[in-house]
Amino acid sequence: MNEILIAVIPVVIIGVLCAAVLVIASKVMAVKEDERFPAVRDCLPGANCGACGFAGCDGYAKALCENPDTPANLCIPGADSVAKQLGEVLGVEVGEVVEQVAVVHCSGDCQHTKDKVVYSGIETCAAAKMLYGGKGSCTYGCLGLGDCAAACPQNAIFVKDGVAQVYTCDCIGCGICVKTCPNHLISLVPDTKKVIVACSNRDKGAVTRKVCSAGCIGCKKCERVCPDGAIKVVDNVAVIDYEKCSGCGTCAENCTTKCIKVEDLSVKRQ
Repeated sequence: MNEILIAVIPVVIIGVLCAAVLVIASKVMAVKEDERFPAVRDCLPGANCGACGFAGCDGYAKALCENPDTPANLCIPGADSVAKQLGEVLGVEVGEVVEQVAVVHCSGDCQHTKDKVVYSGIETCAAAKMLYGGKGSCTYGCLGLGDCAAACPQNAIFVKDGVAQVYTCDCIGCGICVKTCPNHLISLVPDTKKVIVACSNRDKGAVTRKVCSAGCIGCKKCERVCPDGAIKVVDNVAVIDYEKCSGCGTCAENCTTKCIKVEDLSVKRQ
């Protein structure tokens, strides 16, 4: 019995001492948290999409508490309601949130382009991309296997006739689909804008014509007719400068292949 006590007592003493050291260390080395952090974090939607430019909602909340210059209207998914809550918690004035929606820059559905191969493999865009750039004739086009739809937290994306489409009324502008698309076909556009270029093919016009009848051929007609100078052909595909675009639709009316479209991107959020 004495032999057991002799073995157990030192272990107990060491355990008590270690516990005491840990308690003291936790008090001395504790990092003080801004008292406002929990309240600020509770205002954010928890999408952790990074659309605000920070590493998730925790990163944004921390920046808001630590840096008074951090704007409180950067949460696109939360829109104006979240910005208002943040302003009340932080005691600052908040500007209007520029709400955005996802736009797919491709018109290459089954009516305008054809498959070059029969794809039989893992049913993801990422996998198909690694096999000769995908099954479609246009290697810049939508791969059509729905990686963006699977990643969307709002179920705001679906695939129709081989091309991803966006329910703008459900899109919260988190940008997860933008990061997911292996062909980089999706971008975020302010929901107040109306004109989009539904093509991403950077080949010369003659090559584009062979693979997709709805592709941008880089003719620059849109450049010439735009009254705002808001559209330019860059790397053989039209690109819109939304800072200049007035949404008049002149470019869409004159587009040779009708890859420039006028759509209502406005959304209504509670």
